[in-house]
Amino acid sequence: MAPRKSTTAASRKKPAEKSGLSGGITEFDKATELEAYREMLLIRRFEEKAGQLYGMGFIGGFCHLYIGQEAVVVGMQMALKDGDQVITGYRDHGHMLAKGMEARGVMAELTGRQGGYSRGKGGSMHMFSKEKDFYGGHGIVGAQVSLGTGLAFANKYRGNDSVSVAYFGDGAANQGQVYESFNMAALWKLPVIYIVENNRYAMGTSTARSSAQSNFSLRGNSFGIPGHQVDGMDVRAVHAAAVEAVAYCRSGKGPIILEMLTYRYRGHSMSDPAKYRSKDEVQKMRSEHDPIEQVKARMLELKHATEDDLKAIDKKVRDIVADSADFAQNNPEPDASELYTDILL
Repeated sequence: MAPRKSTTAASRKKPAEKSGLSGGITEFDKATELEAYREMLLIRRFEEKAGQLYGMGFIGGFCHLYIGQEAVVVGMQMALKDGDQVITGYRDHGHMLAKGMEARGVMAELTGRQGGYSRGKGGSMHMFSKEKDFYGGHGIVGAQVSLGTGLAFANKYRGNDSVSVAYFGDGAANQGQVYESFNMAALWKLPVIYIVENNRYAMGTSTARSSAQSNFSLRGNSFGIPGHQVDGMDVRAVHAAAVEAVAYCRSGKGPIILEMLTYRYRGHSMSDPAKYRSKDEVQKMRSEHDPIEQVKARMLELKHATEDDLKAIDKKVRDIVADSADFAQNNPEPDASELYTDILL
């Protein structure tokens, strides 16, 4: 099967916007609901396949899966336009796919092949696509926050209306450089949206044990940066918050913080057995709050789709992912002559 075609924000049908940041949602029409379902399902199936390939030895090094958090990046991306930049940490595969990067290129990079987005030299944590305005994938905890602030500075300096979106986790929120970035962004009113993906655990440590202030939306108060908590398991709530946050930044008011209350189903990385939480806790989140199942249930209830329609979407998504895995496993590794290409000595 041919690789999935890129989907840009400009080509998407914009949903009707209903309410604001304080607990509001966007009421999606049929087409938008289907799009959100398809995009989240692609990330879910891709990550499941990446986990399988890691277990088979095709992916080396670290690998952090995004399973459970799909609504955050999909809801945010639906509110962005071409030219808006995204930067994140090492749990980054979902962000790439939502940005329109091809599944083939992402999977090839995971397996260290020359057809990958960084020609096989970046791996899971260090992919990059200037063409898609995706600036990484960063392995240093919190580093992307400073870099994302720099992207926003460049936007303001150039006088365009692009917005930078910097994703980071609840663990990274305790890094000092995050607050240096907040100070700079507030001082110069930079157009940056700080997304705290609060999945409750910084590696294996719960936020209750690691953070004196566990409401991360308040972390910008001393700098005058507004913040809002958002249900990160509901793509409609994420989208509603994203629309207002983007408008806030584009209007020249400066930075804003969105804390996405989400949850990862897998361990911190593929090497983490996640024994610090109970199976019941994980199962409760999956059964009551799964972002994909929420959309599926709504579409069936509203008759926006039938079970057969959803099975057909799942098959197409699985075909895309299977194609990406086949491509990655059969693509050659980088030539030895590439060893020092793009490397600063």
